[in-house]
Amino acid sequence: MNSPYALELKDLRKSFGKTEIIRGVDLAVKPGERVAVIGPNGA
Repeated sequence: MNSPYALELKDLRKSFGKTEIIRGVDLAVKPGERVAVIGPNGA
């Protein structure tokens, strides 16, 4: 696989039990980029 991204997530999902907290997130980070993912409460 040859990709221009250091990290690539497609359709990311996360659940705790039956509660889905992340639904369908896409993220692509190129080499040298910095990214912060912050939730509504700052965490």
